[in-house]
Amino acid sequence: VIYPGPSQPMSAEEEAERLEASDAFSWRLSIAACRDHLGVRFDQLSFLETGAGPEGETGEVRARPETLGDVILGRKDVGTSYHLACTHDDALQGVTHVIRGVDLFFATHLHRLLQELMGWPVPVYRHHRLMLDETGKRFAKRDQSPTLRALRDAGETPESLRQQVGL
Repeated sequence: VIYPGPSQPMSAEEEAERLEASDAFSWRLSIAACRDHLGVRFDQLSFLETGAGPEGETGEVRARPETLGDVILGRKDVGTSYHLACTHDDALQGVTHVIRGVDLFFATHLHRLLQELMGWPVPVYRHHRLMLDETGKRFAKRDQSPTLRALRDAGETPESLRQQVGL
């Protein structure tokens, strides 16, 4: 479910009261405020995709951060979101190319917005297929999927692994 944002933004006083009361909170990025702030630049956001998105998107891709709604950038229990942390770290470290699974393709749309808002450089992106088990489920640490070491020990070569993900 896409969160559309509040009908009225919280005042600074209301925010201070909630923080002082130790209430649970989330800080969200308002897509409407971003659109207002960036003006026509909002609709011109794009990124270079050298791999392929889930529907074969490649080349210059128009970023559509609004498809994710007002995403959480921070919460009381988690200081910052993945989105803010990775775009900040990429900029800080001078990352020029980001290679990651196609499951994160749509996050790139939001990352492009954050880069524009913060004045950070825009890397080139390459999304690749995911490694899947025999039932078609993606490999994930939380599911105790085989590690790279286990796959290599089972006879997989670097070439066969790259081929599985389309690199």
